[in-house]
Amino acid sequence: MGRSASHIALECGLQTQPNICIISEEVEAKNMTLQQLVNDIADIVARRAAEGNNFGTVLIPEGLIEFIPAMKSLIAELNDLLAAEGEKFAALANSETYASLPEGVARQLTLDRDPHGNVQVSLIETEKLLSEMVGKRLKDLKAEGRYDGKFSAQHHFFGYEGRCADPSNFDADYCYALGYNAACLVNSGVTGYMSSVRNLVKPAVQWIAGGIPITMMMNMERRHGEMKPVIQKA
Repeated sequence: MGRSASHIALECGLQTQPNICIISEEVEAKNMTLQQLVNDIADIVARRAAEGNNFGTVLIPEGLIEFIPAMKSLIAELNDLLAAEGEKFAALANSETYASLPEGVARQLTLDRDPHGNVQVSLIETEKLLSEMVGKRLKDLKAEGRYDGKFSAQHHFFGYEGRCADPSNFDADYCYALGYNAACLVNSGVTGYMSSVRNLVKPAVQWIAGGIPITMMMNMERRHGEMKPVIQKA
């Protein structure tokens, strides 16, 4: 869980020490393709199998798919194309990436849209996408004599479970401060503002409360093939 950012996956990786922990921001920084990611995982599985370790854990952040440059471009292209021309996507610039996807994921990319006309990335079961492609890659490695293990993946999606712990003292203080500050904004007759508390790395007595105009947070993004003002994800 964590939507686009990988900070929750990173913290879980540091705490639990899985065999592989993928960080979306690193994937984007390295400009990795989906196939490169699959090959890296398969190579580690094969290497562990050669050492007699036919088991392991891979930790994947929820929003990984949006950080793979080719997938990001494919999704943007599909959003525009489907908004304008229905399901004509034979001439996709990212057709190679599209063709490499399992049938179920390819279908989801072209059929299921959110109210803004965009792919519902959170519904794509990234863990199943990767394990299916890794399994296919391992079959190729086995045919080449580079892998002699058995591969069978079990998936666990930790969504709300990752957010169900009791709030920390910081969580409680921060949310109280946001609510109190929001009440102060309302009491002052200020509307169209978001309650904001900054300087959070300092003790609470040094926090800085304020309001941010919603219009100042707007960013132009494509929705249904047209540019619309929305608050950019961060």
